[in-house]
Amino acid sequence: MVKNELIRTYLNEITTGAEELGKTIILMEVCGSHTNVIMKYGIREILPENIRLISGPGCPVCVSAQHDIDCIIALAKQGIPIATYGDMVRVPGSSSSLEEVRADGGNIFEVYSTTEVLELKKDNPDIVFFGVGFETTSPMTAFLLKNNVCVYSVHKLIPPAIRILAQENINIDGFLNPGHVSTIIGMKPYKKIRIPQVITGFSPEKILQAISILIELIKHHSTTVINGYPEAVREEGNIFALDMIQRHFSIIDSEWRGLGVLPSSGLEVRNDTLNAKKVYKDIISKVTSAKKTKCRCGDVLKGMIEPTGCPLYKTSCTPQNPEGACMVSAEGSCAIYYRYGK
Repeated sequence: MVKNELIRTYLNEITTGAEELGKTIILMEVCGSHTNVIMKYGIREILPENIRLISGPGCPVCVSAQHDIDCIIALAKQGIPIATYGDMVRVPGSSSSLEEVRADGGNIFEVYSTTEVLELKKDNPDIVFFGVGFETTSPMTAFLLKNNVCVYSVHKLIPPAIRILAQENINIDGFLNPGHVSTIIGMKPYKKIRIPQVITGFSPEKILQAISILIELIKHHSTTVINGYPEAVREEGNIFALDMIQRHFSIIDSEWRGLGVLPSSGLEVRNDTLNAKKVYKDIISKVTSAKKTKCRCGDVLKGMIEPTGCPLYKTSCTPQNPEGACMVSAEGSCAIYYRYGK
């Protein structure tokens, strides 16, 4: 069946199911790549009025806590070489950003892979890798730890966030679970969360298929998880990658921007001699709390408002001059809304 026919089939199923439900259904996608596809192809606009899609904390750059951003900036200002992925360089701290530190002569390196960090370490033996991302990128950071690179970890785990959001007062009826994360962790972690969930891929037809399945699950009061991406996701996940994570990280309570401290939701470096938070604790301990801002990135991440509900959106906050993390990353909801319009 060609894509257009698939899309029509799934839309018909969604429309029929929505009519049978006869009430408003709120579904959350927890992946910035899903939000990109949904906005690019106008999927929200073609759904029945009572099927509402909202964006969740699917952008690892966006959910990184303000205090951690300030801490890594403090290390950079002390002359410590910092390597990280490109989006993190532009995230605004309380009074500066890594990009501004670099403009003042700081040793800040944007990288696309962890192998680049190993090359940089040859000339910068004290380099610190600012490790960010969900379960998808944490095995690559574990690879750096295996090779004795110092790491400041803000890695997060997706299932605890879904669990908390399922209990919030937003009344979410079901989740579109992230495909990339699921290739690593498999299906088991989601099964402990008693709410309809579908793991899905990144094409419009895949997302519409997932919505159709979620509506069926909701109709039948089924609180289970369905693998709608079997070509990439296995029941047990990626055993090798999971072993790497377990060897080099400990699971800890972790602060998420907008969500607060979530139990057992972060990954901390096991080896204290490679943990930048321990190695440079004298510098980090002096970092003061972040200043308050009118940016409502936290509410966007919880699905409480759309980016257009933030007073800074498209006024003082744009991709060229971001005031919040959600406008920095290509996977941030505010940047996606800005890119594709409403």
